[in-house]
Amino acid sequence: MPEATTYRNALPLQSMLLEYRLESVLGAGGFGMTYLGRDTHLEKHVAIKEYLPTDIAVRALDGSIVPITGELHREYQWGLDRFILEARTLAKFSHPHIVRVSRYFQANGTGYMVMDYEKGESLYQMLKRGAQPDEAKLKSILMPLLDGLEAVHATGFLHRDIKPSNIFVRASGSPVLIDFGAARQAIGGVTKSLTSVLTPGYAPLEQYSSNGHQGPWSDIYAMAGVLYRALVNDNPPDAVSRMKGDTLPGKLATARGRVSEPFLRAIEWALALDEKQRPQSVQEWKRALEGRAAVPAMAGMAPQPSSTAAAATLPNTQPLPAARRSAPQPPEKSRSGWRWMGIAAVLLVAVLAVSAWNKQRSAQTAARGDSPAPEAKAPKSGPAAGEQPSADSRDTSRARPERERADRPGDTQRPALEEFRKKIAQEFKSADRDGDGYLSRAEVQGRFAFIDREFGRVDADGDGRISPEEFWRMRRFQAEQRLKKQQ
Repeated sequence: MPEATTYRNALPLQSMLLEYRLESVLGAGGFGMTYLGRDTHLEKHVAIKEYLPTDIAVRALDGSIVPITGELHREYQWGLDRFILEARTLAKFSHPHIVRVSRYFQANGTGYMVMDYEKGESLYQMLKRGAQPDEAKLKSILMPLLDGLEAVHATGFLHRDIKPSNIFVRASGSPVLIDFGAARQAIGGVTKSLTSVLTPGYAPLEQYSSNGHQGPWSDIYAMAGVLYRALVNDNPPDAVSRMKGDTLPGKLATARGRVSEPFLRAIEWALALDEKQRPQSVQEWKRALEGRAAVPAMAGMAPQPSSTAAAATLPNTQPLPAARRSAPQPPEKSRSGWRWMGIAAVLLVAVLAVSAWNKQRSAQTAARGDSPAPEAKAPKSGPAAGEQPSADSRDTSRARPERERADRPGDTQRPALEEFRKKIAQEFKSADRDGDGYLSRAEVQGRFAFIDREFGRVDADGDGRISPEEFWRMRRFQAEQRLKKQQ
């Protein structure tokens, strides 16, 4: 039988805290200690959380909490005030999926909040056992929590520490969001060093800075990180390391096929590094998760390199008309991307040159008088009855198709375009490793940087894969943009 964990900073067990007898320690973190207590008046168990920021305070011999130095007293008191404000705010809620605070008080130089004690286990414990919840199970946990989180956001508060261990699943299967120990009244702009508490992998980039722009989108990022953990069976990479080399999209792509495409795209959207590219409210994200709203075209997991590059990205559905081609595409990072774009540009230059030469030749021929003046359209009934066409007219009728074919630019351009199409088809075939006739997200990663970055926009029909026609349309668009830039 494993030994019980010893918490050296905890109050003595069986000691009394007002009318509550402390029976055990449920857990401890950087900002507090949580006890299992017995309400001796109501004869029921409760959970009691104590404010104890271990970085700046310690427990004295008399059981009170004191700052480590006098200089830290102001910071300690500021944190204590936020803790009490937090408890007061949570006490106003009566939401079935937010932990209920029934009482709060101050003692021992610190603060306490009394919460309902729930039987069950955390999502962290469930996933640690090897459970692999499907989409239906994940939604049965996620959607009620989002309802509760939306109610919290409406009061101007954030949770700011959402992770699997802070999602509790009751014995009945009903989820509840617990441990608002990192919650602060941050939407109003309050920023202190204590608000920088975070859990790597689940904390968004803006939470790493004391002046980061935090809001509902910050909690949404963390909740999407929880879904990532459930689908990939690994913690998400931390936001700072993602800026150097983002492995998250590739790993998340392994879940494609196990969950619906709208669900997966909504998770990708919420995990965007740039907070402006994420859903800005819980309601907005819920609609995308349920497939009732499309993920915005500009949403992505990596910040856009610039506004100019963003303006040149592909639309969601049909090919770009010439009027919308406003800026060159970002070049591919691979050598093959540069080589094929060079080939495409050369072929298109050749096509335009042949077309211009044909037009010039036609103009010169007309100036010399070698071709007859434009004729009036012949009557639909043809020659008069019994009249045979003259030899000259027969010769002219035979020569006209030849001349028209020579003046038609499509005939002379067709070989170059066909060659271009063949090369693009070969490029597609070499990337289609499983030979299913489509390119998956995994197949484009590391090979076509632009497609990987704008996968949702290249995938015009939204089926989670790139068809040959979608690939051709994107490559043609890139070639035209490069040619336009060269001109």
